[in-house]
Amino acid sequence: MPFGITPDTGFAYACNTHQEALNTLLMAVKNGEGFIKITGEVGTGKTLLCRRFLATLDPNHVTAYILNPYLEPRTLLLALAEELHVALPPGVDQYHLMKELTRGLLNFARQGKTVVLCLDEAQAMPIETLEALRLLTNLETEKRKLLQVVLFGQPELDQKLEGESVRQLKQRITFHYRLTVLGQEEVDRYINHRLRVAGCRENRLFTRSATRLVHRWSDGVPRLINIIAHKSLLLAYGEGVQQVLPAHVRRAAADTPAAQQRRPWWWLGFAMLLVTAGSLGWMILS
Repeated sequence: MPFGITPDTGFAYACNTHQEALNTLLMAVKNGEGFIKITGEVGTGKTLLCRRFLATLDPNHVTAYILNPYLEPRTLLLALAEELHVALPPGVDQYHLMKELTRGLLNFARQGKTVVLCLDEAQAMPIETLEALRLLTNLETEKRKLLQVVLFGQPELDQKLEGESVRQLKQRITFHYRLTVLGQEEVDRYINHRLRVAGCRENRLFTRSATRLVHRWSDGVPRLINIIAHKSLLLAYGEGVQQVLPAHVRRAAADTPAAQQRRPWWWLGFAMLLVTAGSLGWMILS
């Protein structure tokens, strides 16, 4: 299916914002920076970007990926050790846990490998865990850090980093990027790209007016684009027609609560016009 909501790098579309973010990540890792931050609203493709980034790194990089970092500090360190295949004795205490992690990171450094830790949904991390992560990145050789950390999170992550207790971590974030939504033309290209990857050979399965309506109702958020486009395809198939029309998109959007919450601005103007007309009519009748 061309419009699944599960992140699939095979369908990745290199829009401007994602390509710039990927270039930022690759440049930051090449420079050996300790902390890198990528933020974006819900549904803008942070997880997909993370997977693209990990897939792009060459064998000289050792990667660890933690999907849910809502963990206490010790549990996060245990998760990192597991991702890096660092052997730990049963019931290891905090001191020996840090010691074994350090030894593992040094071994990778001796092999000429760079260790990169990616944390998705980083806005959910407790403050204490963020601080433990900062202390872990203090480990370094004379020339570079032993561990590089990439934080992927919603804008709430920026708010969390404004706290006084994590000001040292904020100072260490040398590269950051904010993902934005897709513009109207990009939505059109995005939809056609995913259709081609899925095997569609039609020049235009979605009419231009239909893709404009998808942009309007999704506000350019990739996840919402996928949901509305998928439902629109089903509606067109159910009617036995060969193209997705604006009517299908309207019905798909009406069946999508998140799209209803992003009701286009012209609906507000139309509603105000109705209210004004109603008030005027009441005054005339009175």
